[in-house]
This record gives sequence, C-alpha cells and structure tokens, in this order.
Amino acid sequence: MPRKAGRRKKKRTHVVDNENGVGALTSQETLKVPKSLVIRRGRAEAEVIELVTDIRKMMSPYTASSFKEDARNRKVTLAYYVNQLAGPMGISHFLSLTQNDSKLNFRIARAPTGPTLSFKVNQFSLTRQVRAVQRRPYDSQQAFSHAPIVVTNNFGDNTAAPHVKLMRITFQNMFPAINVASVKLVDCRRVVLFNFMRRDVKEEEKSEKENQNDDSPEKEEEDEEVEVRHYAIRATPVGVNRKVRRLIQAKIPNLSKLEDISDYITGQTSAGAPAPVATTGNVSDSEPEDETSHVELAQKYSGKGNAKSQKSALKLVELGPRLRIKLMKVERGIVSGDVMYHAYVKKSINEIKEQRSKIEQAASLKKRRREEQDQNVARKKAVKDAKLDAKRKRKEEREKQAMGKLREEANIAENDNDESSSGEDNQEYSDAE
Repeated sequence: MPRKAGRRKKKRTHVVDNENGVGALTSQETLKVPKSLVIRRGRAEAEVIELVTDIRKMMSPYTASSFKEDARNRKVTLAYYVNQLAGPMGISHFLSLTQNDSKLNFRIARAPTGPTLSFKVNQFSLTRQVRAVQRRPYDSQQAFSHAPIVVTNNFGDNTAAPHVKLMRITFQNMFPAINVASVKLVDCRRVVLFNFMRRDVKEEEKSEKENQNDDSPEKEEEDEEVEVRHYAIRATPVGVNRKVRRLIQAKIPNLSKLEDISDYITGQTSAGAPAPVATTGNVSDSEPEDETSHVELAQKYSGKGNAKSQKSALKLVELGPRLRIKLMKVERGIVSGDVMYHAYVKKSINEIKEQRSKIEQAASLKKRRREEQDQNVARKKAVKDAKLDAKRKRKEEREKQAMGKLREEANIAENDNDESSSGEDNQEYSDAE
C-alpha cells in the first residue's frame, strides 16, 4: 500500500522583517549590534546579586538575561570570560561587578582587545526600591523588547579630557545606534541617561578649612561622577477631558452611584451634588496634561489615543536601577596592559615612558620564555619519538627473528617427516619382494 503523504509544510527562504516589512535588522546589521554580558565575580551580598539582574534588564534585549556564573570559582577572571565567550557568542561588551570588604567595583571591558574601564560604585538603588516610592509604577513589559535611547549629558565636546571622551564613547557603543530615517516611534520606549557631574573640590576644601579651625586630616572627595538613570517614556493624549481620556485608555471608573454617563463627565450626581471621589476615576492633579512636554506625534505611538498627528504629552517614568559611579582606572587591554588613566596616581611623561618600556620588556621576556619553552617541549618530544621508534624497530626485529626460527623449525620437521615416510615405503617394498 503506498504511503499517504501528509500536509505540506512551508519553509520560508526569506527573512520576515516585521508586520509592516520595514525597519527590521538584516543579517549584516545584526552582526553590528553590540551585545553585552553582565556578570558577577566572587561572592556578594543579595543586593548586589539583585543589582546584576536589574542591569541585565536595563541592557535588554541584546544581553544574556539568564546567565549563570560560578561565583565560588575565583579563578574565573574577566579575561577568561572574554577569551571564551567573545568569539563564539559575539559579545562586544562585558560588564563585571565585584564586591570586597571596602567597596563595590564595576568594570566595562570592550572585547576582544580592550580597553577596560574600572569604576567605583559610590551609590546605587535597586529597581524595587525605585518602584516602592512611586505612585504609579510602569508595568508594561513591551518596552524591554527594544533597545533604549542613550543620552549622554554634560560630557563636553571634542575639547573634553581624553578619559571623559572615552567614557562617552563607551556608554554610547554599549547600545545599538538608532537610524533616524528608518526608526519607528513605537520602538522608542526607554531612555538610559548618563549624566557626568563635576565638583570643584578645591573651593569646597577652602570653605571647609575656613569653617573648621582644627587640624583634622583632609577628606578625599569625589570630583567626578557619572549618574546612570533608566526611564520609560509614557505618552498621554492632550486636548481631551481627563475623564474622557481615562475611558479611552480603558480605565473603567466606578459608575454605580450615577444615572448617566454625562454625570461622570460633569462631575455631578442626579441630585445636583458633586460626585463622590470614587466616581471621578481617581484623577490625579499631576497628570501629564499639566506639563509642558507637548509634542505632535509623527507616527502612531503606544497606548490608546496616541495616533498619528495627535498632540500628546510625554512623561518619563523612572524604572531603575540608579547608579553613581566614579572612573578609577583605564587599562589598554582586558584588565591588563599599560594604565592610560588613573584617578589618583598622576605620572609624568618620563614615568609613563619608563612604565611602557617595562611593560614592553616584560612582554618580550614572556614571549622569549614561551619560545624557549616551546623549543624545549619540541626537543623532548623529538627524543621521546626517537626512543619510541627505536623500541618499535627492536620489537619488529625480534618478531622477524622469532618468525624465522619458527619457519626453520617447521622446514626441519617437514624434511624429517618426508625422510621417515620414504624409509617406510622402501621397507614395505622390500618386504613385498
């Protein structure tokens, strides 16, 4: 009986961009999208572990959200992660958090060759702590399906210090760039803000010395910090009554004590008295309509009522986490190489040249020792192979000699058998005569 064919399954040979067929990433563009990995090295407090999860959510969607690291294995360094995962996984940035008894370190390494920026975390707030003080936290998860917009504030222009420009470039390159010509407005749902803050430490020290007449030791104050904030963009249509807007947004109010929908709009009951607070839909006085961030949308945006050419009010709702970090050191390689910048150790040009020459000498010495070790290993292997070849040849010779002896013994035995058989034949012939 012939086999009955099943239903044909279509196999797509083309890439489906999205529902409209516009704005999706091609294979070449996907390779250029920066991918990150947020890890925790060593043992840490529960708050630090939660901070790692919050940073992964902030870096989504181009990050490993459920990566499991072995915090007990202290031999797994940041360079090991870069060497093992940068190539196979296509990861471009590694973010590492390490805690010790005195401070919390935060490192950003650019794979595969560096540089590595080492920060000190002065303050941080978790996402749950930010949400706990908000009246209406942001609950939508669709915003995390697209990369956020990166805003770098107060980093200066091309005349800024080299380490400040390096921080700005690093922060921008951790997230995919936005093509203004083809970007969709509905994809712009989040904002990550990097705010560079400076303080004039000398003036503060002078004011403190004037206020204090004692000989107490001077305190080291942070003169440069970077504040990291994470926001969601919420759009609300304006030019519409607040109560009508809540109906458009599917926020059904309590209409149990009203006879008509017009009573809800006007805020009056059937008796003419003001409607109770519960029937007004709990409209807050801090609605976005009272703010000045009114824009006319060029495209349809998320949320009901935010149509094209519609005037809407934009509001930023903080998602968390918050970070205040200070740049401590910049290394040329992956946690190695010469120090390009240090926050507290200042060196002259001669000292920098001397340090670089020492690093080059150490690298050349390491290379020469590696070559010598490889030569020694090759020489020992050649001696071992020669011994094995000699042993194999001796074994083959012994086997040949043993086989020769066996053949000789077999020939002798065969000759003896022939002679004995011929003698017996002659004796029988003589007896017969």
